[in-house]
Amino acid sequence: MSPIQNSTQLSSSVLMHESLVMYSVFGLLTLVLVALDIYQTRGGAVSIKKALGWSVFWFVLAFVFAVSIYYFWDFYAPHSIYSSEKATIAFLTGYLLEKSLSVDNLFVFAIIFTQYKVPEHLRPRALLWGVIGALILRAVMIVIGAKLLAEYHWVLYLFAAFLIWTGIQLARDKGEEEEVNPYPEQFIRKFLPVSDDYQGNRLIFKQVGKWIATPMLIVVGVIAVMDVMFALDSIPAIFAVTQQPFLVLAANVFALLGLRSLYFVLQAMLDKFIYLKPALSIIMIFIGIKMVLVGTDYAIATTWSLGFLVTIMSCAVLASMYKNRMSELSNS
Repeated sequence: MSPIQNSTQLSSSVLMHESLVMYSVFGLLTLVLVALDIYQTRGGAVSIKKALGWSVFWFVLAFVFAVSIYYFWDFYAPHSIYSSEKATIAFLTGYLLEKSLSVDNLFVFAIIFTQYKVPEHLRPRALLWGVIGALILRAVMIVIGAKLLAEYHWVLYLFAAFLIWTGIQLARDKGEEEEVNPYPEQFIRKFLPVSDDYQGNRLIFKQVGKWIATPMLIVVGVIAVMDVMFALDSIPAIFAVTQQPFLVLAANVFALLGLRSLYFVLQAMLDKFIYLKPALSIIMIFIGIKMVLVGTDYAIATTWSLGFLVTIMSCAVLASMYKNRMSELSNS
C-alpha cells in the first residue's frame, strides 16, 4: 500500500473518530434535555403559565445553541465545507422551519387526545412518548436521507416534488377535521385485549395472568404512526435548507424538545390559528422550489429563506388575530 493510501485511510479514520465523539456528546446532551423536560412536567399538571415559561426557555436555548455553533463549529463538524456563519444561519433556518411545521403536529395531537378521551393529567406522558418516538424516527430518516443524497443527487428532485405536492394538498384542504390513522389501534387489538379505562401512565398491565393493553398504548401507537407521516414532510424540507447531517439533526432535536410545552400553550388557541394551513402550504411550496434550484445559478440563499419563513409565519399569526378580532366584534 502506497504512503498516499495510508495517509488517506488515516485521515478518514481520524475524521470518523472525531464525528463519533461529537455525535456521542450531542446524544448525551439530548438525553439530558429530554430528562429535564420529563422533570418539569412531573405530576402531570401543566399550567398555561408554566408551559409558556418553558416554551420561552426551549426557544432561547435553541438560539444559545446557535451561538455555540458560531463559536465552536470546528468541534461540531471538523473539516466541514461550511463556515461558522453559514452553519449558524442554516441551523436557525432549519430550526424555525421545523418549529413551524411542528405546529401542525399539535392540531393532530389535540384530535388524538379528544378522540381517545385522554385525561388532562396523562397528556404530558403521551406527548413524551410522541416526542421520543419522533426523535428516533427522524434520526433514522436523516441518516437514510443523507446517504441517499450523497449517492444519488436526483433524489433531491423527488423530495422537491413531494414537498410541492404536499403544499398544494394543504392549499386545497377544505378545513374538515383530520382523521387519525386507525391501523395502530386495529393492530394492537388484534394481539391484545384493551381495557376500557386508563391505568395511569401504564401501557400494558397484567390481570389474572393475562396481559392487557390500556388505551394509552393505542394513543402512543397512533402518535408514532403520525410521527412517521410528519417526518416524511419535515425531513425533505430541511434538506432543502442544508444537507449537513449534524445541522439537520440538531434543528429537529431542538424543534421537538419544546413541543410538549408548546402544546399546552396553544391548546386553548388551536382553533384560533385559522391561517396556519395556508401559511404552511406557502412554506412547503417555497421550500420545494428552493430544493429544485439547489446547485443552479438561481439557488435561493439561506438568509432569504430565513427571512421568507419568518415573514410568512408572522403574517399568518397577525392575520389570524385580526380575523378573530373582527369575528368577536361582529358577534358582540
